[in-house]
Amino acid sequence: MYRASDKAMKSPLSSNFEDDYESLMLLYCWWRSAVKFSEAAKFKVELPNVSTLTPTLRLLREMERLALMAREGLSEIRQKLVSYRSGDFWVPTGGMKKEDMDIPPVITILLVGFSGSGKSSLVNLMYSVLGRSGLIPFARTSTESFSKSTTTKFMEEHNVLRSMQSGFCVYDSRGLDYDLLGECLEQASDWMINGVHHNQMCLRTGDNPVSDQDESSEVGSSSKFAVRRVNCAMVVVNIAEMFKSLKKGDWKPLEATRELFRCPALKKCNENPILILTHGDLLSTEERIKMRQTVCKYMGISETTGVYDIVCLTEYGFLADESDPVTSYALSEAVYRALLISDRGHIPKRKLLDWILLLLSFLMCYMAAFFAFLSHIFSKLGHRNKLTF
Repeated sequence: MYRASDKAMKSPLSSNFEDDYESLMLLYCWWRSAVKFSEAAKFKVELPNVSTLTPTLRLLREMERLALMAREGLSEIRQKLVSYRSGDFWVPTGGMKKEDMDIPPVITILLVGFSGSGKSSLVNLMYSVLGRSGLIPFARTSTESFSKSTTTKFMEEHNVLRSMQSGFCVYDSRGLDYDLLGECLEQASDWMINGVHHNQMCLRTGDNPVSDQDESSEVGSSSKFAVRRVNCAMVVVNIAEMFKSLKKGDWKPLEATRELFRCPALKKCNENPILILTHGDLLSTEERIKMRQTVCKYMGISETTGVYDIVCLTEYGFLADESDPVTSYALSEAVYRALLISDRGHIPKRKLLDWILLLLSFLMCYMAAFFAFLSHIFSKLGHRNKLTF
């Protein structure tokens, strides 16, 4: 008797929740207004042969997957990220034990992209979705008024979970420059190979040097921060700006983005960096789909794997809050994927024998260089003696 009445009381509430959620999904599922969505909607009752699908249908199918997962999986994946500790996703391979692997205490995810791509807005969205910080901006965006001579020249480390127990951090890097592509690629490679630290200076050709006093204080303070080994990179692309450039016949942004995405240093464990597409909400539905296909085709990757379309800012300049379940889930899954790649890329620790062999190899190289120098000197002396006789 109690259960029947309880069920009768809950059914109107659950029905209202279902109606509210469905109306909410209609608002944020932008791809459902696509011309070919009616054809993709058949997948709900029929299992298609994926190999026969067109790129557009594959993309629409992927977006429907995110919408489906957002409903039930957002809380679960968020909880996995909150409880994550470095090395949690490591899988035994090659007969190695976890204690034999060189696993850093904190996994580092590096955001790279050209100026205005939306890296800082993405960091703020991570705080909002993962750290439950609401609409509080933690990273400065290009829309804010600040001195470009200081803030934009430094790396910023962000604990997006806002937790002392966080197992990962996100680095917001300085925006790259299309006109200094070679120098920017070298700088990005240096970040990936040698690591990064908070408040690290990122100077380039043509920068106005800061005052000696400010520079010495910044460098002195930044040297106290821990150096982080970058475990995974996310390439952030503003597809709205790229669409405008392509419309004008300017392929430079797309070609530069391809050079960055294909940079060997950005690959980890033979995995491409994760591609984040931003500002797609400034385009029409068909333009947004076409730009995703164009960018992915030019990068040489699938349009449905390792690629996420994320709305960072609304049309009023505010962050997209948690009422957008698709964006929240897509962002959470992108971070989750980055952690999976990171934990798969750990290398074994160096043992004592490894250090001894490394030292011997350095010693042999030094001795070879020393004897080569001596032979060069003595050959010159012998040549002089011949001339005197």
